[in-house]
Amino acid sequence: MKSTRQCSRTTCDRPAAATLTYVYADSTVVVGQLAAQAEPHSYDLCAQHAERFSAPRGWDVVHIHQEFVDSGPSPDDLDALARAVREAGRPRVPAAPPAPPLASEPRRGHLRVVSGDA
Repeated sequence: MKSTRQCSRTTCDRPAAATLTYVYADSTVVVGQLAAQAEPHSYDLCAQHAERFSAPRGWDVVHIHQEFVDSGPSPDDLDALARAVREAGRPRVPAAPPAPPLASEPRRGHLRVVSGDA
């Protein structure tokens, strides 16, 4: 299921469409397609902020993907959500209790009664 991550920019509530990563060793900023998972040293940006991004002075910017489009939920996402809602709404059927041990079988527990004579 696709993530519903939001833009990392303060006060922006639009959905993320791109991921920005700093490559400090090369003084480069890479702006590319939205990463599959949120990474701790990357920033998710909406389409508007990804297109308008400017790097610090002296840094290079590499745009890997030029069209940042928020595709919204896919039919698979909606189907998975509908299944999850149906599953959560089903009444819970209690499991049948385990059958009691037969009288001929000795009960085996981890505790035993020890007489005071021993």
